[in-house]
Amino acid sequence: MSMIKIVSGLWVAACCAGIATAGDTTDFSPPPLHTEFAFSANVFVGKAIEVGRGPDGLRRYIPITGGTVRGPTLSGKVLSAGGDSQIVRSDGVISLEARYVIQTNDDVLVSVVNRGLRVASPEVMARLLRGEHVSPSEYYFRTVAQFEAPVGSRYEYLNKFIFVATAERDANAAIVHFYRVL
Repeated sequence: MSMIKIVSGLWVAACCAGIATAGDTTDFSPPPLHTEFAFSANVFVGKAIEVGRGPDGLRRYIPITGGTVRGPTLSGKVLSAGGDSQIVRSDGVISLEARYVIQTNDDVLVSVVNRGLRVASPEVMARLLRGEHVSPSEYYFRTVAQFEAPVGSRYEYLNKFIFVATAERDANAAIVHFYRVL
């Protein structure tokens, strides 16, 4: 028997053994997922620009006009630059990607790309679009952010972690609460 067949046979046996135990959850307990609150951003937004209906849904762009950032790991302001590119899908879900820049209180610039989903009943979505205050418990608004901070800065840790967020929408702002996944 050739060495390739033996190695291939061992690989197949190892894979099959893994498959056989992968579905058996009687003694399996996944490790817990821990997060740590990092900061909140109050991101001011301008009037939505509707681009029109494309193959993926209604495309709109919301300019980011500034804001504030506060928390135990980062404080500063959101610069008046960037925007939130959204697609309102046929199922009513809003898929979004916000890109903007945070200037820390000690003048370090941090780039943000924040992707997420906002889901609400048609009635709640209509209230949000009218600028009414709606409790965040009435809709789903979650994001995943990627930060880019200068290497060697005190904010370099942002480059090395995944951040998830809960968010809420006000008439003129998105309030985003970022948590570092440990």
